[in-house]
Amino acid sequence: MSETAPTPTAVRLTRVDKAFGEGDSRTRVLKNTDFDARLGELLMLVGPSGCGKTTLLSILAGTLHADAGEINVLGYPLHTMRSGAVTRFRSNHLGFIFQQFNLIPTLTVAENVSIPLLIQGVGSSKAEKRARALLEQVGIPEKAAQLPNKLSGGQQQRVAIARALVHEPPLVVCDEPTSALDSENGLKVMELLRNVARQPNRTVIVVTHDPRIYHFADRMADMEDGRIFRVLHSPAEIAAAHLNF
Repeated sequence: MSETAPTPTAVRLTRVDKAFGEGDSRTRVLKNTDFDARLGELLMLVGPSGCGKTTLLSILAGTLHADAGEINVLGYPLHTMRSGAVTRFRSNHLGFIFQQFNLIPTLTVAENVSIPLLIQGVGSSKAEKRARALLEQVGIPEKAAQLPNKLSGGQQQRVAIARALVHEPPLVVCDEPTSALDSENGLKVMELLRNVARQPNRTVIVVTHDPRIYHFADRMADMEDGRIFRVLHSPAEIAAAHLNF
């Protein structure tokens, strides 16, 4: 019987260091940190506040420079690329979902979702058509012409998910996507993200403190004091290690 081929790696960080401040106030946030995420999985990154999770997410997304180490994302060596090239890479290959939604209040829902396509130079008519198709997929097509302040928190997060997916990025990174939501809406959001991760050549990375959603993870990286100290490789391992959720 032939062995199953290993799942291709989407993200690999090797011996990454990051510090903030100078002199006596310098704080080392990441300490020779190794991290990987695979195609076709929903990986959760968990750990106490201040352990470096958001810094790690920002570095692999190319929005923050590491002091040392290698950052390879979707085959691109971000640590050797110029800032302009990293910006173009990010706009073409990454989708972002944030805790506070970050929707533009003066734009309609469809206009908010269209933004990544407009940045890529797609025409407004084609971008809006694609945006409306994404709003259909996340279950709120009737909200396309409304302003964000007319939507509930759960609906706003669905808009943010549609915006993150509209340009079909292979990597979606999420920073606390459910912490501002009640349990019902948080679970609905995670169902959407899990379905995204099941699509071919897609990877979803979720930074979270929310134990209500741990069971959605394919793997979980536990972080403490600037390092990944263990990786749990199945829902069963995650359940055994985090008995309180």
